[in-house]
Amino acid sequence: MLEVSNAELSVMQVLWQRQPLSANEVVVALGGAKDWHEKTVKTLLNRLVSKGALGFEKDGRAYLYYPLIAEKDYQRQQSRSFVERLFAGRVAPLVAGFASQKKLNADDVQQLKQLITEWEQEQHHD
Repeated sequence: MLEVSNAELSVMQVLWQRQPLSANEVVVALGGAKDWHEKTVKTLLNRLVSKGALGFEKDGRAYLYYPLIAEKDYQRQQSRSFVERLFAGRVAPLVAGFASQKKLNADDVQQLKQLITEWEQEQHHD
């Protein structure tokens, strides 16, 4: 499973939005949100390459970086890991916790209903 730090995740989010990008382009993209120097960003890019999260190609003197894992796949992996660690693999207590704290809005409830309906339909086809 891919484990990335919050800083590395910020870099991944830039590259999920637009790719491939050079290190300098990542620095500029993060410029408003983070006060990171080019060296810091290059270190994060190298770590992500080592972890297998990013690939790169040489373009003249620059390296262009691109994700090797899709954002949705990463989110799915992290969600599963989170639920496994904190809720013994059960989603219901997680949702119940949000509901009891009034953190679910009408859109959330509608999406949950849709997911349950789709799940029920899949169960009938198995």
